[in-house]
Amino acid sequence: MHSVLAPGVAVSLQELIDIRHRLREVQLFSTPARRSPLIGLHHSRLRGRGVDFDQVRVYQAGDDVRTIDWRVTARTQEPHTKLFHEERERPVFVMVEQSSRLFFGSGLCLKSVLAARAAALLGWAALGHNDRIGGLVLSDSDTHEIKPRRNKQSLLQLLNLIVRANHALLTGTPPATPSDGFGPALRRAREVLRPGSLVMIVCDERALGATPQGDLAEQQLSLLARHTDLVLLPVSDPLDHALPAAGLMRFSQGAAHLELDTHIDEQRLAYRALGEARRERWKRLSQRLGVPLLPLSTQEELVEQLCDQLEQHQSGRRT
Repeated sequence: MHSVLAPGVAVSLQELIDIRHRLREVQLFSTPARRSPLIGLHHSRLRGRGVDFDQVRVYQAGDDVRTIDWRVTARTQEPHTKLFHEERERPVFVMVEQSSRLFFGSGLCLKSVLAARAAALLGWAALGHNDRIGGLVLSDSDTHEIKPRRNKQSLLQLLNLIVRANHALLTGTPPATPSDGFGPALRRAREVLRPGSLVMIVCDERALGATPQGDLAEQQLSLLARHTDLVLLPVSDPLDHALPAAGLMRFSQGAAHLELDTHIDEQRLAYRALGEARRERWKRLSQRLGVPLLPLSTQEELVEQLCDQLEQHQSGRRT
């Protein structure tokens, strides 16, 4: 069991719970004393006409008769009316990928572990900001969804789903072909999320590869951005962008096998070009949609690189 939960290879529920103690190190949401530098996260916007019940008081001249509480009125024999206040918290939806293409890493941890830790940190930050937290966990076989609610139990349910999907990568057999469920999962998010929600997407950087699935994912992200606030967190590993000149390297995924001679300069350059093209595609999408882009790498510690990313956003807004 210790090997299954080896640090950096898999996550435990306790680890995802304990990561809440790192929140003081990174300012993701605003506080009364300090505004978050990240565009789109600095406050909870009022969207739509959401209202919450506040209290009941004696009816006064000018009150809307449609808000009379007839039960209290009948019990007290005196007209009473309901008071409401506008709903100021917004749903925060953390969409996190835990597919086999993330079960890889040459840095401090596997990409699947980094994605799980990032999703947990974002979830605790949203709950601490008094927002409703929910999410969707995407694996090779299916997706699991938690509707946004403002309680710790909702977040713990999401973390449990993340841990289960993460552990399945250790024991399951990778599919012969990569999962193409990212685009459909985004479509599902569009169906269940109401306008004004904040959607944080933690996925493999290769979700926007030069494939039909990558085109579908970009299309769905563009549609999702029309009615929600997006934050994009693509996860990558240094070996996603460049191969060492290490000679003959063998790759496998399911039943597929590939041999690549990395001593051939042309092959290494072509591989590097593909990695750069993916990075540029994420940047262009972020700029076109006007949404924050926070790329994460297994080469760096999570909180440190998030702090660096936020500082860059803050510097960019000042220039």
